Amino acid sequence: MTSQRQPLSFTLNGRRVELSAAPSAMLLDVLRGEFGLTAAKDGCRKGDCGACTVLLDGQPVASCILPAFKAMDRNVVTVEGLGGPEALHPIQAAFIEHSAFECGFCTPGMLMVAKALLDREADPTDDGIRLAISGNLCRCGSYNRVVRAIKAAAAARRAPGAAAGASPATGGGAGA
Repeated sequence: MTSQRQPLSFTLNGRRVELSAAPSAMLLDVLRGEFGLTAAKDGCRKGDCGACTVLLDGQPVASCILPAFKAMDRNVVTVEGLGGPEALHPIQAAFIEHSAFECGFCTPGMLMVAKALLDREADPTDDGIRLAISGNLCRCGSYNRVVRAIKAAAAARRAPGAAAGASPATGGGAGA
């Protein structure tokens, strides 16, 4: 039995996109295969590791188990939508400053969870941060540095004159 491709449209990193996809396609595969957005990693295919985390309407989701059609007419933000070398998002800058990554495999998912957390809480506690990142596995054990980086990003966003860093609609990255 063959699956006919069907039209799919959503907002991706602040830009409306349209494509055709198989009804069984997972969002991760669409992001990586159709758009070349490879920051979200294919870690477990079970939604357990967090490496594939993206934001769907501002909420972290495991894109490896999310049918792409669940994104229809919704807003998807990936790490590529946060910022780039010319204009890092405050969370990205804090991860670099605090060496909150080693191999980098878990980093995109951690960044997306951190963004969602800081979009809803200006000053999260260490326990709140640990709870937020609890669904993201870091095989290198960088959790303490991740907590420090998220705390620093929160402080930077609260500082007088600081840019909020990201709008919920676009991710606030370069070009957004």
